[in-house]
Amino acid sequence: MTEKDKMFAGQWYDANFDADLIEQRTLVKDLCLELNATKLADLSRRRELLQKILPHVDVQAVEILSPFMVDYGYNVYLGAGTFLNHNCYLMDCATIRFGKKVFVGPNCGFYTAIHPLDKVQRAKGLERAEPIEIGDDVWLGGDVTVLPGVKIGSGSVIGAKSLVTKDIPDNVLAFGNPCRVVKQIGLETLLV
Repeated sequence: MTEKDKMFAGQWYDANFDADLIEQRTLVKDLCLELNATKLADLSRRRELLQKILPHVDVQAVEILSPFMVDYGYNVYLGAGTFLNHNCYLMDCATIRFGKKVFVGPNCGFYTAIHPLDKVQRAKGLERAEPIEIGDDVWLGGDVTVLPGVKIGSGSVIGAKSLVTKDIPDNVLAFGNPCRVVKQIGLETLLV
């Protein structure tokens, strides 16, 4: 089993010293740097680069502002109408899946990697990863951090500067550090 196979299986794998994974990260990060240096007005070139970075995404159906960074890119799935504001980082060692019409504020990070607490194991470069899933029509305010294994339900709003450590259900307003549900979002909210 390769280190990449272990990564996909959610097992402990050598993230820091495996030559194949290092090469994959280097290639995609170089593409991200090129994307970030490309003018926003040059839509054709930006889409060409984004398609290389995110092979499972219809890049014409999403909007991604620079700077933008991923670790691998091939573990990212973005639904149509999704918007990623400036300085979004997707640490996609495991799958990161966004539904349709997800709005991500500036400076947000989505982190799938988990490192050992033991310093000896950590020094060996070991990590494992858990997927992140964001439902349809979710809005994440600026500076939100989403940790490994978290699912955020459709229609929910995550307040700015929140640290999302646990699953958030559908149609709620949640915020804080750690992020917690504050209230249900329903039809009455729209009528106010």
